[in-house]
Amino acid sequence: MRKSTRVELNPKVMLGKPVIRGTRIPVELILRKLSEGACEEDLLDSYPRLTRADIQAALSYAADTLAHEDVIVGNVRPKRRTGS
Repeated sequence: MRKSTRVELNPKVMLGKPVIRGTRIPVELILRKLSEGACEEDLLDSYPRLTRADIQAALSYAADTLAHEDVIVGNVRPKRRTGS
């Protein structure tokens, strides 16, 4: 996983959630707003301390986090058909 200089995890800021360094803007908030249809300009207008590079860092952080997530697939058995 790449180390981002823009995203930090600090237990004293937002309970340790990943935030944009020097702010209290969580990565989750940026992702949620983008998923709800906000564009970069909307975010930059709403959060003046945010930069385009911060938004890109949030996206990159999320992608890197998911890329290194362990997925456990359970053993799924198909249902048996009973005679007709």
